Amino acid sequence: MEVVDLACAREDLAAASRILVDQGVFDAAGHVSMRHPGNPQRYLMSRSLAPQLVTAGDIMEFSLESEAVDAQDRRPFIERFIHGEIYRARPDVNAVAHGHSQSVVPFGIVGVPMMATYHNAAFIAAGVPVFDIRKTFGSTDIVIDTAPKGAALAQSLGDRCVALLRAHGFVAVAPSLPAAVFRAIFTEINARIQLRAMSLGGSTDVGAIAYLDAEEGRKADVVNLATVGRSWELWKRRIS
Repeated sequence: MEVVDLACAREDLAAASRILVDQGVFDAAGHVSMRHPGNPQRYLMSRSLAPQLVTAGDIMEFSLESEAVDAQDRRPFIERFIHGEIYRARPDVNAVAHGHSQSVVPFGIVGVPMMATYHNAAFIAAGVPVFDIRKTFGSTDIVIDTAPKGAALAQSLGDRCVALLRAHGFVAVAPSLPAAVFRAIFTEINARIQLRAMSLGGSTDVGAIAYLDAEEGRKADVVNLATVGRSWELWKRRIS
């Protein structure tokens, strides 16, 4: 039987939270989770806390229904349903990140789709859906604070790696925690590059810019997933 190092998983998840702050993806808000390494019917996520402050001791365990297994008077994030419902819908996903990057938000409120601008953002070439909570729930406070809202987001995400939340932010998913951190970071970077490319081209017409096509994206993403450990170790060193 495989031995699960849960303490190491908690340390890595706390590091992931601080890395995403260091890389400009999270600010005082944002959260990242990982599927429990020993039980796929549970996931790990910090208590409600500013991402920069998260330590291993802040990591809580949840069922896929987003119920805390042992809360110990710790208050969970109200948007934990984003994570639980994606894990329920996507057995291939082992880590989820949600943030409110200022560079990404505009793509969720205009008609210009987010496109893959270069190889590190290859995962975006598969397409980036926009989840508009109004279509199912009408006028809300935008927050994904119930299981039905989380399930609707998961449905909108489908089999993609990233989804935008209208007037809210984005969610990035991956088969591993380092890969989810990688994708969250390069979603932010890709948004900035796309905005600059559109500015240089003087047009918002996506046909006027040489974005990666779907097949290029698929091939490049295989390489990125195979080499993500290099970036992960660097990012961990930066926040140690």
